[in-house]
Parts: sequence; C-alpha cells; structure tokens
Amino acid sequence: MKRCVIIGGAEIKKCDTVKSYLKSDDFYIFCDSGLFHKNALNVKPDLIVGDFDSHEKPDSNAETIVLPREKDDTDTFFAVKEALSRGFSDFLIIGAVGGRLDHTLANISILLHLNDRGCKARIVDDYSEMEIADKTEKQIPDSFPYFSVLNIDGTADGITIKNAKFPTDNATIPPSFQYGVSNEPLRGKVATVIVSAGRALLVKIR
Repeated sequence: MKRCVIIGGAEIKKCDTVKSYLKSDDFYIFCDSGLFHKNALNVKPDLIVGDFDSHEKPDSNAETIVLPREKDDTDTFFAVKEALSRGFSDFLIIGAVGGRLDHTLANISILLHLNDRGCKARIVDDYSEMEIADKTEKQIPDSFPYFSVLNIDGTADGITIKNAKFPTDNATIPPSFQYGVSNEPLRGKVATVIVSAGRALLVKIR
C-alpha cells in the first residue's frame, strides 16, 4: 500500500528539507490552504479536501471533496479519516506545525488517533520529526543533535532511553513536569526510546 502524505496550510520555510521526505509513489492529499505549497513541493494532488475558507476552490482534475465550513473535523483531520477509509496505514503529515497553536496541537493529536489504529505516522516540519513513542522501540540516530520525549497522553511510564546523554530506566514523565526535553544521542550511537506503559511524543530535532 502506498504511503499517504497529507499537506496542511501551515508555513513551510525549508521546502527542500521537507521535500527530501517525499517519494514518487506517495498518495498526496492537499487540505485547503495546503494548496499554496503545491508548486514549491512540485507534487500533484491525488485528492483535495477542504471547506475552502483559506484557499479558493481549485479548478483541478484531481478528486475534490468540498466540506462545510461549520463542522467538528478540521480539514486535516477529515483528510486523515478519509485516507483511513481508503485503507492507508502509513502517513506523513506536513504543513501541520506553526502559526496557530490550536491547530498545531490538534494536528499533533492526530498522531495519537493514528497510533490508536495501529498506523505508522510522522509529522515533519522545518526543524523536526514527530512520532508517537510506545512499546515499539524508536530510534534516534546521531544525525539528529537533539530529541525530546514529551507526555501528551496522560500516561507515560516505564520510559527507557539508551545511548543518550541523559539515559533513563523505567522512568515516568508526568504531564506537569516535562523533563524529557532536549536530550542528545551519544556521538556515533543510535539512541533508543521505549515507553512500556502509555505513550509519549518523540520529537527529533534536526
């Protein structure tokens, strides 16, 4: 199954960096003002969704789903649900971080929604990669100078971090004390993170 790439309308300044994550056989869903990134990313939409309150409805041959402006789903979350209904289980989300904090936080919560469904998912922005850390070991090569492990789901226990400047063994990070910020992989090593109970947000900083 192809990977689904969902493009939102948040600012992308380092377009070449983001483009380096894209593959020629990806399935591209553009969400409303995400269409402003189409030329810079040099990809064509396979599907366009949105209420078109921040970008005019395009004159395009691509399949387009027009949404009502008053709805529970954001355009990005609708795109995720639509992709799930079409059988996708591997997601890359871009244009999802920055600008309005409420939209950024809502988009990060999409990673939890996809993790609930056993999907692979990452958010990539100009400076970082984000994914959910759980019982499956996540790796951070030393090409990332920093990484953070954040509690965004209420429970993040049994956190083991290895090959890092600040290792942990069966630690707990409460939502009220995010001490897992700005760790570093050891030079020449691949740091690893496992969360044995609950989930955390792993942010790898370029």
